[in-house]
Amino acid sequence: MGAPSTNDQEARIAAIRRFNRFYTRKIGVLEQQLLESPYSLTEARVLFELAHRDEPTAKEIGAQLDLDPGYLSRIVQAFMDKGLVTRKPVPSDRRQFRLALTTKGRLAFGRLNRSSHDEVGVMLEKLPGGGEERLVAAMTTIERLLDDEAPRPEVTLRTHRPGDMGWVVQQHGALYAREFGWDISFEGLCAEIAAQFLKNFDPARERCWIAEIDGQQVGSVFLVKHTDEVAKIRLLLIDPAGRGLGIGKRLVDECIAFARSCGYRKITLWTQSMLLAARGIYQKAGFVHVATEPHHSFGHDLIGETWELTL
Repeated sequence: MGAPSTNDQEARIAAIRRFNRFYTRKIGVLEQQLLESPYSLTEARVLFELAHRDEPTAKEIGAQLDLDPGYLSRIVQAFMDKGLVTRKPVPSDRRQFRLALTTKGRLAFGRLNRSSHDEVGVMLEKLPGGGEERLVAAMTTIERLLDDEAPRPEVTLRTHRPGDMGWVVQQHGALYAREFGWDISFEGLCAEIAAQFLKNFDPARERCWIAEIDGQQVGSVFLVKHTDEVAKIRLLLIDPAGRGLGIGKRLVDECIAFARSCGYRKITLWTQSMLLAARGIYQKAGFVHVATEPHHSFGHDLIGETWELTL
């Protein structure tokens, strides 16, 4: 995919800033106190770290929360004045102190934690059907994209079931329109392929795999019979929410392994020269580019490519 245009980039920046303003209002960051408690958001985060760490130093908490040392020192001193925190020197470095919540501090954190839990619960209860799963999935995606240390989500592959074909067609149409400007005729082609797959499905020699993260579809691929000796890969798709996790490689590897088990002697596929990510997956899997065909399809002048893998 090419670099976004200036207008597209400005629209994305504006959308992210708009979301930031919305979300900070939603969680009450702009209020003087958090969840009607005596603590600011930063103070609440420090309490959380103290409750979930075994006698951390102020330096460790500051590094975790990216807080100015002087600001953090004032927070810790305020907590000590209120009887929420104790501190003791680190024997190896008398300039550092290990911090711990007192009984009063743990009670304060418990009340704050319960308030936060209940507030989120009320928010979720107001969402329409299926909204909870969509919200959590979206937040997980944001966390994974912005945090290099976020745990990689578990990806599962399964065969198709009722409802999957509609998702495959819709995602192809929407994604290729958004990223490459292809018109609705491409979605029509995908619908034809999916319909023929269901109509003529031979479970002994054909397969569709759906990739999922936390129960949400993020990828697809089909292996269909072309001739008795040749299988064909179709409709390989990786949703943006699943990119960067090696899903495309896993889907293509499944196709290759299944084709071998079925006794096919070759796998063929048709792609476009501009689909660099897909071409890279095929090349790494051992496919060879064997033919090129310029054509006008989906509202654009394209260069079609045929790739083959001898099994």
